[in-house]
Amino acid sequence: MKFDIQTGKTYTFKLLSGEEFIAKVDKIINDDLVEIAEPVSIAAMGQGMGMVPTLFTQDPKEKTQLNTNSVALVAITLDLYADKYRERTTGIKVPEKKIITG
Repeated sequence: MKFDIQTGKTYTFKLLSGEEFIAKVDKIINDDLVEIAEPVSIAAMGQGMGMVPTLFTQDPKEKTQLNTNSVALVAITLDLYADKYRERTTGIKVPEKKIITG
């Protein structure tokens, strides 16, 4: 595998074609394949940016295999987007991070 990818983490993938999406890595199958869960793309919406399914015709609960040979860039997703991804895919809302003062 060309990238240091770990299971259980949410990554942003940029494909050689220029497409970008966010997904959680569930399993490393071999050097060229990883199993990902519920990939979503960032899209411009009426009130800002939103997340839309990357694969519209797939059951969102089914796992997908990503050929890492088609990936140009990989990055751990920023917390803000990872939290929104988690909320969209699990329904679990991450509370806002606030500083408690005395």
